[in-house]
Amino acid sequence: MNWLPLLLAAEEQGGAPPMMQFVPILLFFVIMMIFMGRSSSRQRKEQAALLAALKKNDKVVTSAGIIGIVVAIKDGEDEVTLRVDETTNSRMRVLRSSIVRITSEEQQKAQTAATTTPTENKTP
Repeated sequence: MNWLPLLLAAEEQGGAPPMMQFVPILLFFVIMMIFMGRSSSRQRKEQAALLAALKKNDKVVTSAGIIGIVVAIKDGEDEVTLRVDETTNSRMRVLRSSIVRITSEEQQKAQTAATTTPTENKTP
């Protein structure tokens, strides 16, 4: 369909054609989809970098909320063995993709320091 005669007719009448009213809405949706795609690809890259940096003796958290220490990583497979209890030496095999976060001792110390504040000396 040729849009030029419609545009010229609309200019002569002084109003915009009905299809031109939807252009800003369409542009808004296109821009929104671009930004959503960029943020999801950035999250995928960060997760891939996290899993690539995974090594033995890292303390990790899985998507199910299980906290454990990495004991073994199978290179050819998507499998990681975690020690979930130090007293009974319980181990659990999980998928590498289920690991959400690597926690380090520095992060834990920073979190405990931020949550605990020194008590103020109150004098009567």
